[in-house]
Amino acid sequence: MKNVFQGRPVWMNVIMVFCAYMTFIYMPFDFIFKPVDQDEEVWFGVMLHGWWAKATEPLHWLIYGFGTFGFLRMKPWMFPWAALYTFQVAVAMLVWSILYGKGSVVFGVLTALPFVFLGVKLWQAKTQFNGMVGVQVSGIETTDG
Repeated sequence: MKNVFQGRPVWMNVIMVFCAYMTFIYMPFDFIFKPVDQDEEVWFGVMLHGWWAKATEPLHWLIYGFGTFGFLRMKPWMFPWAALYTFQVAVAMLVWSILYGKGSVVFGVLTALPFVFLGVKLWQAKTQFNGMVGVQVSGIETTDG
């Protein structure tokens, strides 16, 4: 298990674990067990409810799945997509705050800033997404590029 976390910075491992949690625990629960009338999904800061939310959940699930695999294997295609998605989350935080947070631009900016910072870090990590992180599978270390 230790090898899974080698070869990338701690902050990137945290993102990978978050993506794995969303892929294997939260999204399956959300999609399979959460009643449609309680379902909510946010896209670009706009909240969808009910069947619209349920219909878009598989796309979020797919994004988290690709994130898990991409960070695990440090796939080259993660640049620029991880950074761009994170910047989109920053914009969504601002928009959501304005639309649903009583128009608080200040709060929106404050919640968006960590994602802007993270997006910049992911953008700067371009050379790390080279597919050369070794992952031990069944006792055999593999790298794929």
